[in-house]
Amino acid sequence: MENLYAMASGAGGTAGGGNSLTAFLPFILIFGIFYFLIIMPQRKKDKEHKTMLEALKRGDKVITNGGIYGKIVDIKENKFVIEIAKGVEIDILKNAIGNKAKEQ
Repeated sequence: MENLYAMASGAGGTAGGGNSLTAFLPFILIFGIFYFLIIMPQRKKDKEHKTMLEALKRGDKVITNGGIYGKIVDIKENKFVIEIAKGVEIDILKNAIGNKAKEQ
């Protein structure tokens, strides 16, 4: 029984650097899968959102992350002033803009 435990733990016979690589190989593969399936698409989406925010100008119709439709009236350093109804304007952070609304 002790021999079986020693063989399973790796202390029984082989010594070398190849064993440590095979021990980390599953973690490396899992990280690679996460990178290509989760991290890369999220970075691409963030880059597209940042580009969209930089391209917004006065008069553009937008949708906030909270679902409020409005038209950009003024652009300040890190926020937009949007008109959500006649005479009703709100300040909103640039990052709170979800999408540019489609013209109807």
